[in-house]
Formats: sequence, structure tokens, C-alpha cells
Amino acid sequence: MAKKQFKAESKRLLEMMINSIYTHREVFLRELISNASDAIDKIYYKALTDDALSFDKDSYFIKVIPDKENRTLKIIDTGIGMTKEELETNLGTIAKSGSLAFKKETELKDGYDIIGQFGVGFYAAFMVADLVTVTSKALGSEEAYKWESTGAEGYTIETVEKDSVGTEITLTIKENTEDENYDEFLEEYRLKSIIKKYSDFIRYPIKMDVSGRRPKEGTENEFEEYVEEQIINSMVPIWRKNKSELTDEDYENFYAEKRYGFDKPIKHIHISVDGTIRYNAILYIPEKTPFDFYSKEFEKGLELYSNGVLIMDKCADLLPDHFSFVKGMVDSEDLSLNISREMLQHDRQLKLISKNINKKIKSELQSLLNNEREKYEEFYKSFGRQLKYGVYSEFGANKEVLQDLIMFYSSKEKKLVTLDEYVSRMPEDQKYIYYASGESIERIDKLPQAEFVSEKGYEILYFTEDIDEFAVKMLMNYKEKEFKSISSGDLGIEGEENKSESESEEKESKEIFDYMKNILADKVKDVRVSKRLKSHPVCLATEGDISIEMEKILAAMPDNQNIKADKVLEINKNHEVFQSLKEAFENDKEKLELYTKLLYNQALLIEGLPIQDPVEFTNDICKIMV
Repeated sequence: MAKKQFKAESKRLLEMMINSIYTHREVFLRELISNASDAIDKIYYKALTDDALSFDKDSYFIKVIPDKENRTLKIIDTGIGMTKEELETNLGTIAKSGSLAFKKETELKDGYDIIGQFGVGFYAAFMVADLVTVTSKALGSEEAYKWESTGAEGYTIETVEKDSVGTEITLTIKENTEDENYDEFLEEYRLKSIIKKYSDFIRYPIKMDVSGRRPKEGTENEFEEYVEEQIINSMVPIWRKNKSELTDEDYENFYAEKRYGFDKPIKHIHISVDGTIRYNAILYIPEKTPFDFYSKEFEKGLELYSNGVLIMDKCADLLPDHFSFVKGMVDSEDLSLNISREMLQHDRQLKLISKNINKKIKSELQSLLNNEREKYEEFYKSFGRQLKYGVYSEFGANKEVLQDLIMFYSSKEKKLVTLDEYVSRMPEDQKYIYYASGESIERIDKLPQAEFVSEKGYEILYFTEDIDEFAVKMLMNYKEKEFKSISSGDLGIEGEENKSESESEEKESKEIFDYMKNILADKVKDVRVSKRLKSHPVCLATEGDISIEMEKILAAMPDNQNIKADKVLEINKNHEVFQSLKEAFENDKEKLELYTKLLYNQALLIEGLPIQDPVEFTNDICKIMV
């Protein structure tokens, strides 16, 4: 029998495709099953317009048969089959499956859709097979034909006997090599897992003869091996069911089955859209942070299906970084895919889906915050940091989306509050949203700088995460109220009377503070009277955009650029320590130097900053003890 050659361009494409188009060899089974599903769909479409044809869905199936002994894998379908001309056209010319042409001919858009629009998928079989045999009998035809090929060398077609309509593909699986284990594609458990992974929601039953072990009837300790035909796929995806049919337990079971996480999701979101672009989605907001969530190893993304067939495990383009904690899947029959189905050909549809999904996630989180506060706070403990990072990243491009979702611990409420809640209860005379930064709530509670603001009756937000201050710097303001650190040089609280009094006091003590500033040299920008301290003797304030907490965070980074905050040492003139400074200035300059260094180091300790010379510091303490 003469071997027919593939067209030159098809031959080159086949060689390239076998070696490089597909990411994983296992997808050959996905492609062949999708083609089998298409073949059954074609009978369904014909039955809609041909009264002589009836379509009983229960009569149609796909069967996968591994044969280890002969190293063959068969994929059988009860679909429409192919004539000799169709075998020649569809399999002799690569990337022409006939499915897309069939769809255009019928002009049917509703109901079942054709999955396989890229005939190259069939040739994925050559990634795992030395020989591919296709035996097919077309609907309404008396004759059957066999197409056979060993790859790029060409193919043969001959007439054969076949009783039933449909197609049978037989792959002669390659022998193992040092690098590749082809035996896995003859293993029952491996084939089942591939079917479940990629083709679980194909709408026709995918059958396999499955072996098992059971107690022998009439005995207690004896067992027998058995083989029974089982349906491997679930067929009806949960996302295509009516929401009214589904319970919370159904969604939770799907979450567990898909291994989205080992926790129980806080919320599920079921989306069905039938508009400019059609898609279904089930999204989950997890309760617990995955162990690698805040690491480089974490991969964000949703599972992406095209008409029930898995295309991508993690489609990162569907989620922005600030919502990367969301798990779930999207299924659309409108996606334009490339020949291998693994890459999106155009991103217009994807961008539209992504935009809609992100709006939905935002509204669902807002609803959770407004109506189920306890659940939201549970979520926020796990993923609030990511939302705050989203405010800061991309130069604040997403701050409007996220600002109402972020929360901080409140000095008044002693719990997490939103910015809206803070602003809504601000006294009329309060100009700023005040915040304090520190390693923990306990540390911030003890900050000397908080005394004056708290005494005025103003609420303080506690920033305990490294991203917090960077995020509000990017926000700049909320509802026209600027953010102000309790350590900033000007708190915007002092009245004119207080200011003039402070200025006269500062003038009186100018010589002392100038002398102290001289002692500290380049360590501080200034030494001055504090307008914020009540019971504490000393604190550090800052001027400029970089705060002390920001300095600490930047110093801990690998590319530390030694960025420093402009520090101001503030002294409480109403504290006994100031009298000691005054006496030392008048009588003992050496003692004033000792006091200055001690006060500066005390202020550093309060802020959690390292002391430059701990030995000198302890020696200085000893000097005042003797």
C-alpha cells in the first residue's frame, strides 16, 4: 500500500509540534478525548436539524482501554465518525480538524459547543506513540477506513471492517528511555488521574475497565481480584448547575476535591455571565494563608477551562497581585486559544473576564466586611497584609479599590477598624488621621509620643506591619484627611497660645539645646523642647518623608542604601530631668555630655533602634550610679 506524504508545511509543523508545542506529554489524552467529545457533539447537532436522526445521550460514550502486554492505548468513541475523504482532509492536513468548519456550516451557537477547533491536537499522540492507528466509520456510511501513521514520514489509508459508527484510535506506546517513562500511559491509576485532571467535565461518560480487590463471597479472609467498567469523569461541572440546586457543602466539597486548600473557605462566589463574553466561575476566599503564600515560590492564578476542558492550572492574568489569595476556576467557551490550547491567542477576552472578576471580588469582600464582620476579620488576619501591599504597589494604581478594605488596630476601640470608621467619628477640630508605628501593639501602647494625642481625645491607628506606613504614604489622604504620624515634627494640634509659650521657653533654653546638638553631632537634626511629652522625659521625632519605622524596614532589606530618618531629640521641660540638664549646663559640661548621650540612647531604645555602642552606654549608666 502506497504511503501518502503530509504536505510539506504540515510535516514541518508536526515535527515542531511533537517536540515543543505542548508543555506536558500527558495532554495528548486530553486532546484525543476532546476530539472524541466533538465527534459525539456533531451527531447531536445533526439531530437538531434532521428529523430522521434521534439523539439519546445515554447511548454515547468514550472508552479508554490500556493494554500493557501489547503496549497499546485505545480511545474509542461512538461519535459521528469520518469518511475516507474526511480522514484525508482532517488527519492528512495538520491543524484542520473539521470541527470549526462544521460549527460554521451548522451556524449553531447555543447548546453544546465544539471543543476541538485546532486539529493539531490529534498529533499530540505522537509525543507518546510510535504508531497511531485511526479506524473510523462515518454516520450513514457502509464502509469503514483505517488511517495509520508513524509520524512525519507520512500515512496510509485503507478500507477495513467496523460494525459500529464511531472512531477507534490505537496508540502503540513508545518504549521507555533514560529520560522518559512512557509506561505511565499504560497504568490504570495514571490514566484515571489524567482524565480527572483535564477531562472531568466532558459531558459524555469516559469509561475504563478498572481492577479492584474484594472479599470473596462466603469467606472471611479470602479476597478476589475483579475488573469492572467504571465512569471516570463527573460529566456535569458544578459551575454549570443552578445556584439554587447547590448547598454550601457542595461548594466546600468542590474546594476540597480540587485541592484548593486544606482549610474551609470563608466565602464562595459563583458567577454566571452571559453577555459580551460568556463565562462561569467559582471563586473562594480562603480562611488560612497557604504556607508559601508570602514567598517567591507561591503561584497565583485560577484554573482556566475552555468549555469544560482544563487549559491552564494557574492563569495568573485573571487575578491582580492584591487578590492573589483567591482560589477557584473560570470556564469560558469564548476564549481564543492557540493550536496547543495551552496559550491564549488574544487577551482581550481574558482582560474582560479579569476586570469583571476583580470587581466581583471587591464587592464580595466589602459585603463580608459590612455584614459578617467576624468572618472578615478572620480573613484579614491572613490576607490583610496583601491588601495593604496592593495599596502601595504599582505606584498606588489600586488604592481607590482597596482603601475601604484595609483595617488597623485602634487605640480607642482596642480592635481592628476601617479608615471609614475612624474618619466618621473624628472630632470637628481634628485635622489629621493619627497613627503610630511599632513592632507590636504592646510596644506602641508605651510610646511617649502617644500621650499628647490621646489626651486630646484623638484616636490613634496602630501600624504593626512593615508595609503599613508605606501604604498610607501612597494613600496620602482618606476622605480629604491626611495621615499624620504621632512622631512627626508638627502634629497640627497646638493652639497659638501654646505655640507662643513654647517658643519663649525654647528661646530661654536655646543655649542648652544647641550645646546638646553639638554633642550629638550628625546623629540628630535638632534638639528642642517637646510639645507632645507629658510624663516621659525624652523621645525622638522625625522631619521629612522617612520615619523611624521606615528607616528600620529599609535597613533590613538586602539592598540597604543606608537611608536615615531626620531625627529630632525632644526634651520634656516639665520633667525633673530638664532641671538636671540645666544645672549640668551651668556647672558641669562633662556631666551634660553624659546626660545628653544617655537621653539619646534612651530615645533610641524606646523606638527599638540599635545603640551604636552598648558598652559605652552601660559604662555611662555606671558613671551616674557612683
